[in-house]
Amino acid sequence: MTFAQSVKEKKAIEAQVRKLDQAQAEANFKGDTAAINSFWPDDFIINNQFNQVDGGERIRKGIVTYSSFVRNIEVVRVHGNTVIVMGNETVVPKGTSPDAGKTWHRRYTDVWMNIEGKWWMVARHAHTVQPPANG
Repeated sequence: MTFAQSVKEKKAIEAQVRKLDQAQAEANFKGDTAAINSFWPDDFIINNQFNQVDGGERIRKGIVTYSSFVRNIEVVRVHGNTVIVMGNETVVPKGTSPDAGKTWHRRYTDVWMNIEGKWWMVARHAHTVQPPANG
């Protein structure tokens, strides 16, 4: 019965983190820095589509903003207090953002950790890819 409980717990964690991952994408789309900071700890790290590693400063400072942001979660894996989310995104930067008006197709990996009872996105990797063959 312990195994069934473990599976049930993993499914509940997966559902919770899926919602958080989508909410974080929505905060990015809206440029809601307060919400973004509620998902990212101070030591958050990203390997971004500009081929740089940083703490998400472009997003936190409003340098990169979006007119469209669609995140598609493809897989979620729960490993204790760590959850890995992988998928694809289609985004369109706006305003003075680099490549404003251009559609970016990205692959991404988000790493979430439960730290003292709160889920934080602690790391992210996002890179641009060729658009899908069907669109």
